[in-house]
Order: sequence, then C-alpha cells, then structure tokens
Amino acid sequence: MTTPNLTVDLCGIKLSNPTILPSGFLGTSKSLLKRVADNGAGAVTIKSVSLEPREGHKNPTVILFEAGMLNAVGYSNPGVEETAREFADIKEVPIPVIASVIGTEAEDFVRVVEKLAETKFDAIELPLSCPHTPGFGLLAGQGTPESTKEIVSAVRKASKLPIFVKLSPNIPEIGYLAKVAEAAGANAITAVNTLGPGMIINIEARKPVLSYKVGGVSGQALRPIATRCVYDIYESVKIPIIGTGGISSGRHAIEMIMAGATAIGIGTGIYQRGMDIFKKVCQEMETWMSENNFNSIDEMIGIAHE
Repeated sequence: MTTPNLTVDLCGIKLSNPTILPSGFLGTSKSLLKRVADNGAGAVTIKSVSLEPREGHKNPTVILFEAGMLNAVGYSNPGVEETAREFADIKEVPIPVIASVIGTEAEDFVRVVEKLAETKFDAIELPLSCPHTPGFGLLAGQGTPESTKEIVSAVRKASKLPIFVKLSPNIPEIGYLAKVAEAAGANAITAVNTLGPGMIINIEARKPVLSYKVGGVSGQALRPIATRCVYDIYESVKIPIIGTGGISSGRHAIEMIMAGATAIGIGTGIYQRGMDIFKKVCQEMETWMSENNFNSIDEMIGIAHE
C-alpha cells in the first residue's frame, strides 16, 4: 500500500506535512524550534514579537481545565532587537519558520517587520486579535475592516514575504473580514486565535485563577468553533487557510482540512500528548487516509463543502 502524501504547498512554502507550531508555544528560541522540528512539525511560528520588550501579565498566566486551556500571557517578549539576534541564524532550523508580529498601530507592525528583514523568516503572521491584551489588535479582533485593511496594507508594502493574517473567532462575519484581509494583500488566513475572554474562579480562594482575571480559551472547547470559522472563510476567500484551535489527533486535523484548511496548527495539544504530538498526528492521518483511499492532503481540502 502506498503511503499517503502529506506534503503541502502553503503560499509557495513547501511543508513536509501540514502541522504547524502556532505562536505562543515553545517559539522563544532557536533551540526550542529545532526540538519541535525534530518532533515532526511541518513548520514553526515564533512567539509574537513587539517593537519594545514586554513583561506581559503576572503569573499565573495559564490554566488547564476540563475542556482545554485558559491563558492571559500578555504578549511577553524581549522586543524586536533581541528577537532578531536570537533568530539571526534561523536557517539552522530545518523547517520553515514564521515570524509572528504584533503592534498597536499599523506603523508598529511595519517597524517590527523592517527590523526583522535581515532575519530570513519564511513568512509573517499578523495576529489581529487578542482577547486578553487591550490595544494589541483589539480593533481588528472585534471585526473592524478598516483597521484590518490598514495594518495588512502597510505590512504588504513593507515586505515581500507571504503574510498570514490571524483572526479572532469572536467575529460574527469572519468570512467577510478574511476577504478584507485578502484584498489588502494577505496571502493566507490563520483561523483562529483564542476565544473569549473567559474566566475560571477558584471557589476556595474566592477569586479568578488568572492574575489578569480573564484569558483566551483554547483546546477542545474551541475546536468546533474554529472548524466552523475555517468553513466560513473557505467559502469567502481564495487564499489558503491555516486551521488552528483544539487539534490534538489525526481525525481532528482531517476534519479541519475537510472544512477548508491547507495546514493546521497544534498548540494546546502539546500539553495533552507531548511534544511529539506532531509525529503522532501525522501517523494517525496517514492511517486514516490509507483506510479511506485518500492519497494526498490536496484531495481532502474543502471536501466537506461538496
């Protein structure tokens, strides 16, 4: 029996399989990205970087619950200067690396992108959504086409790299906003960021668990919503989609691909199944595809729409 082909072409970037490490998980150093690559990921995304260093929110910033994870990290990062130094030899990572860039105004995004220009990243991701850090993509995260157009257009002028726009699941008309991003120059849509904000209260302590009180919801609680978002976006745009939200098995990955995703992000699943979840998911995909007569990822993309 022929082994199914898991390779995908994402905006001209060749991935050996469709799994991608999203921003916010393990993407703080070159050595960690290498470990993720060794564990089977098709591509990796660095932790979101801003112009100036950010401490982020105080601990606790992350909590697991029965249906996933709640987090309010607050975009802690060392700033673009230190990030550029850390990833100066990024080609030592044997798979494609995506830079996640954040800002509060369009010019902030542009300045970060320009300072990373000498660092040979393969693509730029713009998280225009955040449920727990006011000011960072907040307007776009609430579904404002004007801010989305402004930011994406500005970055498009500043870089020739593929641009992935990461949208919030909170947007009622997410397909329309994806279309706005596409028209402004986006090459792909990442769907979705965390949902919320949500809250978990420690009833013994009589207060919210997270220091910031509220945070973004990811994991299994997010997966059906993320799948629906990918489905809606697929019917609205012609550019590829990176489906992210609650994927922790080969079946989940295939479901997201059938909804319209070309590639899939795995984040919270790392906590559930270990760093080698990328290998496990790919093996499970190959098994299911063989049993169901699919030879490639391309054959499955968007098939749920037919």
